[in-house]
Amino acid sequence: MKVNEWTVVCRVEDIPVLGARRVARPRGMDVAVFRNDRDQVFALLDRCPHKGGPLSQGIVFGTSVACPLHNWTIGLADGRAQAPDDGCATRFACRVEDGRVMLDAVELATLAIDFAPSRAGPSCS
Repeated sequence: MKVNEWTVVCRVEDIPVLGARRVARPRGMDVAVFRNDRDQVFALLDRCPHKGGPLSQGIVFGTSVACPLHNWTIGLADGRAQAPDDGCATRFACRVEDGRVMLDAVELATLAIDFAPSRAGPSCS
């Protein structure tokens, strides 16, 4: 059984409504943490599955984000591209407690670490 260790990355209010913040990692690309207009928070690798565009710079609507490069729609809850497009962005477990946004520490250290980091846009850490 896996035991989650959670890492606080920012506060909900640090993420713009209908926007994102980036969380830097020691290895691999940043993680984009998104907030929609219902204050739901989601986390995906900051990389569109199409051409690697920075999802953190996309437009958030409902529970999706539009990639800023080619307008692919990516589901925030599962990372999947909306048909007819096909692909998936790596999803990270995310939770909010007392206004603090937390990500799974093991996932931060191990998921999708083979992609080079990006360095554009605001960052949480």
